[in-house]
Amino acid sequence: MPKIAVLQMTSGIDPEANLSTIEKAAHDAVAEGAVMLFAPEMAGLLDRNRERASPWIAGPGPDEMAQRLSELAQLLQIDLAIGSIPVSGEGSKFANRAFYVPASGAPSVTYDKIHMFDVELANGETWRESSAYEPGKEVVTVPGTPLGKLGLTICYDMRFPALFEALGQRQCDAIAVPAAFTVPTGKAHWHVLLRARAIEAQAFVIAAAQVGKHEDGRETYGHSLVIDPWGEVLLDMGGEGPGLGFCDIDLERIKEVRGQLPSLANKREIPK
Repeated sequence: MPKIAVLQMTSGIDPEANLSTIEKAAHDAVAEGAVMLFAPEMAGLLDRNRERASPWIAGPGPDEMAQRLSELAQLLQIDLAIGSIPVSGEGSKFANRAFYVPASGAPSVTYDKIHMFDVELANGETWRESSAYEPGKEVVTVPGTPLGKLGLTICYDMRFPALFEALGQRQCDAIAVPAAFTVPTGKAHWHVLLRARAIEAQAFVIAAAQVGKHEDGRETYGHSLVIDPWGEVLLDMGGEGPGLGFCDIDLERIKEVRGQLPSLANKREIPK
């Protein structure tokens, strides 16, 4: 039964400080017997000030961080699911990119966030992710991880069941949903959406989250979660602050749930 570690962070505007947090968490995770470490969205850099963030993103910063993470994974022999690092995209926009970094030294698998967080909340918060980021175009899975086949998503993607249906149909055993969720939407929808996605995909959902007040002025909800294919919450790290949580993953649970309730196999095309 593989053990995973989930890193809840309060990432800031200094990539070196963020990387140091990930490095320490990886060492601590290995010491506790974990074979995988999951980090949240924008683990490498969380800064809504585009002018301040651009020199690092457009320069060698993301490539250097990815290389150092690969070296760390190989050194410690732990797979790293880095929720996302902002990287240069097409034209003048960035990409919000997840990295799966295997301990084997094989090339990292990447996924660019598909759904852009463009909203106006009742509390006055306004977000226009599409103004700075280019949406991804591909569904991405990683076969052969310690949890089996892993699906990659990022934050706002969780509101779009079709993506999780696609991951379920591809027989994902687990789905990573790293996030930097706002507090109002987190209180309203975080738990219910993630439980629903786990139930629909009949897979474990692992949602490492940002938490607390950040240097760029935003505040995030926290409550990093691990949810089993039946929708049971196995780990909830709360919203008080950063930390490292652990969870044993019973992969036999996937077969049990799919055997009892074969909704993926029973799916029919809906008439138009």
